[in-house]
Amino acid sequence: MKKISEFYGCDVFDDRAMRAALPAGAYSSLRRTIDEGSKLDSEVAEAVAAAMKEWAVEKGATHFTHWFQPLTGITAEKHDSFIERSPDGGVIMEFSGKELIQGEPDASSLPSGGLRATFEARGYTAWDPTSYAFVKDGILFIPTAFCSYTGEALDAKTPLLRSMEVLSKEAIRILKVFGDSAKKVSAYVGAEQEYFLVPKELYDRREDLRYAGRTLFGAPAPKQQELEDHYFGAIAPGVASFMKEVNEKLWKLGIPAKTEHKEVAPAQHELACVYDMVNVTTDQNQLVMEILKETAEKYGFACLLHEKPFAGVNGSGKHNNWSIATDSGINLMSPKGHAKDDLRFLLMICAVVKAVDMHQDLLRISVATAGNDHRLGGNEAPPAVISVYLGEELTAVLKAVAEGTSHEETGTEEMNIGSEVLPGIRKDNTDRNRTSPFVFTGNKFEFRMIGSSDSLAFTNVVLNTIIAESLKEFADRLEKTDNVSDEVRAIIAETLKDHCRIIFNGNGYDDSWLEEAARRGLCNFRTTPDCVPHLVDKKNIELMTGLGVYTETELRSRCEIILENYCKTVEIESRTMEEMAVKHILPAIGRYTGKLAETAAGKKAVAGDVACAFETGTIRKLSDLADSIYEASERLTELREKISTGEWDKESEDIRDSLIPAMEELRRKCDAAEVITAKDYWPFPTYGDLMFDVIRA
Repeated sequence: MKKISEFYGCDVFDDRAMRAALPAGAYSSLRRTIDEGSKLDSEVAEAVAAAMKEWAVEKGATHFTHWFQPLTGITAEKHDSFIERSPDGGVIMEFSGKELIQGEPDASSLPSGGLRATFEARGYTAWDPTSYAFVKDGILFIPTAFCSYTGEALDAKTPLLRSMEVLSKEAIRILKVFGDSAKKVSAYVGAEQEYFLVPKELYDRREDLRYAGRTLFGAPAPKQQELEDHYFGAIAPGVASFMKEVNEKLWKLGIPAKTEHKEVAPAQHELACVYDMVNVTTDQNQLVMEILKETAEKYGFACLLHEKPFAGVNGSGKHNNWSIATDSGINLMSPKGHAKDDLRFLLMICAVVKAVDMHQDLLRISVATAGNDHRLGGNEAPPAVISVYLGEELTAVLKAVAEGTSHEETGTEEMNIGSEVLPGIRKDNTDRNRTSPFVFTGNKFEFRMIGSSDSLAFTNVVLNTIIAESLKEFADRLEKTDNVSDEVRAIIAETLKDHCRIIFNGNGYDDSWLEEAARRGLCNFRTTPDCVPHLVDKKNIELMTGLGVYTETELRSRCEIILENYCKTVEIESRTMEEMAVKHILPAIGRYTGKLAETAAGKKAVAGDVACAFETGTIRKLSDLADSIYEASERLTELREKISTGEWDKESEDIRDSLIPAMEELRRKCDAAEVITAKDYWPFPTYGDLMFDVIRA
C-alpha cells in the first residue's frame, strides 16, 4: 500500500505539477496572478492550457469542464472533449488558452432571481486560478466563476472572490498602521461536515428520503440517542471501509481530510478537513459532499446531508472555522504572546464583535433554508439568536484595556487528574461553548449555524464583508491619528460599550437566554420567511454595494432565489406527504384493520364469548386515525392550492403560517398510526431500521 505522502494531491494540477510542467517564466507569471491578483497574459494562458491538457491526458482525461457553482447550492458542469479533427480524418487532442480562461454554458435554466429571462440564454464562466484544477472520473475540472451576458454574478463564487478582495484591502490598511508591509490578507476556513448514513435498500423504500432528503413521517424508535453512546463510539467495519475510501479519494484531490468520528445521533458521522483559503475550502467542501454521497452507494449506504433527516434526534450542521492571515503566514486571530499586550489582535477581535452585532440579520440570512429551520434552536444546534462567545478570559482582557486597568492573565495551568501514571494535562485558559453560534476558539472563530447541505460560500461572503466594513471604519480613524495605541484603546472601549450586548458566554440552550436576548434587543428570526426579506433592507444594500460585493440587482436576486427555494422545497415535501399518506399509509391501515376484523370474527366463531379487546380496540383507534389522516391530507391539498401565488415573499409567509402546521398535523396522525400498526403491514422502514442497521454494518 502506498504512503499517503506518495499519492496525496496526485489528481490535482497544484503548485508541484505547475512547476514541473510549465516554463519558468510562465510559472512565475501564473504565481503572480494567484498570489497578487495580477492579470494573466494571453501567452501565459496558452502555455498553462497546453501543460494542463498534457498533464490531464496522462491522467486518463478525455474531456474538460468549467466547474461552477450556480445558485442551486450544488455544482454544475458541461463536458467538452479535447478532440479536434485532423486533416487525415483522425483526431488530435487540443486545449487552448481561450478554452481555459472562458466558457459559455447555458444560463437560462439555472436560478437567476430575475436577472435572466428564459430566452436570454448566454452565460459565461471564467477560470479561477486560485483554486487548482483537478482530474476526476476522466474529466479535467477547471474551477470557474459564472456570470450573465450583462455581467451580473449568477453564482456563489464571484461574490466570494469580491469579498475576499475587499477584506484583504481593509486588513492591509490596518496592518500598515502597525508597521506591517503585508501585500495580501486572506480569509481561511476549515469546514466540519456532518452527515447520516442509512442502508440504501431501506432508503429506496422511502419516498420522503428520495424526494425530500428527510423523513416526513416516523415514530421514534424505542431507543434513540438518550444514552449518548453513539458519540465518538467504535466505528462499524462497513462504515470504516466507506470512510477509508472517502479519505483516499479526497487525498488524491488534495483535500486534507483530517478527522472522522461518530456524531451524537445514531447513524450520524462527521468529517473535518484542514483549513485553506476560503474559496478553495468552499470548492473542496462541494467535492466532499459529492464524494460522500457517491461512495456511500458503493458500500450499500445512502448519505443524508439534510439538516434534519430524523425528528427527535440531532440534526446535521457544517461548522465554519474562520480566520484571516497575511501572505507571510501570520494569523491575525492569534495573539502574539499575552493577549493584553497585542493591541492589533484585540482590534481584530473588536472588528468581529462589532460586525456580528451590526449585522446579526445578515448572518442569520446566510444560513436560512427550509431544512435548517428544522435544526436551529434544538438542543443540538445553536439557537436562531446570534451571539458571540469570547470566553471569560478574553472578555476580561478587553474590558481591562477599555477601562485602562491592569489584568493578570491566568496563563496555562497543568492539571493533575489523580493518577501518577497519567501525564499532566495542560488546561486552556477558557472553556469551549458548543451552544453559541459564533465562538472564539483561541485562534479562529467557529460559526456553527450553517446547514449540512448548504454551500459555504454565502456565509463567508457575509463574514468577509461585514468584518471588512469594521476594519475600514477602524482604519479610517487610525490613519488620521498621531497616537495609534491610544486610538486603538479608544476603539476597544467604544466597541465594548456599543456592542457588548452581542457577547454572551453562557448557555445558549437555556430558555432564559432567549428572554435575555430579547431584553438586549438581539434579533430572533426563527424561520427563513422571517429573516430573508431583510436581505434587501437599506443598510444591507448600502453595505454590499458600497464595498462592491454585490450590486443591488444581484442582492435582490438572491433574496428571491432563497425564498423561491424555500417555497418549492416545502411544497415538494407536502406533495410527498400526501402521496405517502393516501397511497401507502391509509391502504396499510385498511389491510391491517381488515386482518384484525377477520381474526376477531374467527375467534368469535370458535368461542363466541371472547372479548377480542385488542382487535376491536385497535380497529377503533386506527379507524379514527385513518379518518383523521384522510381529512388532514385533503386539508393539505386545499391549503397548497390556495397559496400557490408565485409571489415568493407572500407565499413563504403562507407556507410558514398554514402549510407547515398542516403538515405537522398530518405527521402526528400518521406517526400515531405507525405505533399501533403491526410491523409487517407498515409500508415504510422505521426509524429503528434506518438508524440502527448501519451501526451493525
